[in-house]
Amino acid sequence: MSPTTASSSTNILDFVVHKANGLKGLVDTGLESIPHQYIQPQDERLNTSQILISQESIPIIDVSNWDDPQVAESISQAASKWGFFQIINHGIPLEIVDNLKDSGHGFFSLPNEERKKYWKGNSSTDTVFLATSFSPLTEKVLEWKDYLSFHYIPGDEKSPSLWPPICKDQVLDYMKRAELVIKRLLELLLKKLNVKEIDKEREYALMGSLRINMNYYPHCPNPELAAGIGRHSDVSSITVLLQDDIGGLYVRGIEENSWIHIPPVTGALVINIGDVLQIMSNDRYKSIEHRVIVNGSKNRVSVPIFVNPGPHALIGPLPEVLGSGEAPKYKSVLYSDYFTYFFSKGHDGKNTIDFAKI
Repeated sequence: MSPTTASSSTNILDFVVHKANGLKGLVDTGLESIPHQYIQPQDERLNTSQILISQESIPIIDVSNWDDPQVAESISQAASKWGFFQIINHGIPLEIVDNLKDSGHGFFSLPNEERKKYWKGNSSTDTVFLATSFSPLTEKVLEWKDYLSFHYIPGDEKSPSLWPPICKDQVLDYMKRAELVIKRLLELLLKKLNVKEIDKEREYALMGSLRINMNYYPHCPNPELAAGIGRHSDVSSITVLLQDDIGGLYVRGIEENSWIHIPPVTGALVINIGDVLQIMSNDRYKSIEHRVIVNGSKNRVSVPIFVNPGPHALIGPLPEVLGSGEAPKYKSVLYSDYFTYFFSKGHDGKNTIDFAKI
């Protein structure tokens, strides 16, 4: 039975996951309608009536002068109110950004047998792997996405030699520049929490593990039924996202049951607060639900950097935040336990953070 006519979850999972074809391989068979395994329940589809049209939206912040006190204030306010903001004039050249996106399309345009070499479990290094959906063996509904994931280790020159040649250099060029932006952002955010200096221990607890994904959303025959990524908040400290010009990212609005589209801005980076900083700030900063829709005619690439703590870091409210006698809202948890819990289930909004609540 061909994957396009398969009716059972077993057949789809076998073709897409176990045989390492991915969603891209499934779409390439000439898919004319979405398999039922990808059809979201009615209450998880983004209804146009829920999309908030408002003059007030996610801030766009010019960071050309990181030392300007107004830049720090704008970032802190956005992190507290919205949990999301965009930054422009961040210093990463547009050519590097465009080359990165082009290389993502290049990888997913490779023949299936070439892509399979990097499938999770097949890859010759654990610093790069190809996967699909979010957690396909635990999800009730699959997400309309494949992704190529890189573990970026500053100073490691051996692992990248085993990365896909078509995108290796572009990822490295981008990450070397983005690392500086990440450090500046974390310094400003932590300074507003009365943290005077980020020492090595704090750096490990904030950005001890940097992972960059190339998310690929193939065109979808029934985009209104699918989700590129379901409702969730990130389990990072912060996430730095590079959008393409197609767009599709929506974040939870302040008004009840509303969603706001984050429009693509040429050269901009979308920054969002992850659960880790919400926990560390004892809820001063907000980790907000977001989701991604897919396109009916265009293939889309987006590139998030997940700025995660190191696996052995203990995550809890910062002493500087609790210094005035404020009661902690979260206990200290081992980050690897938090991360494992997140991937033990499908995306389920903000529920993961309950794992750390007192």
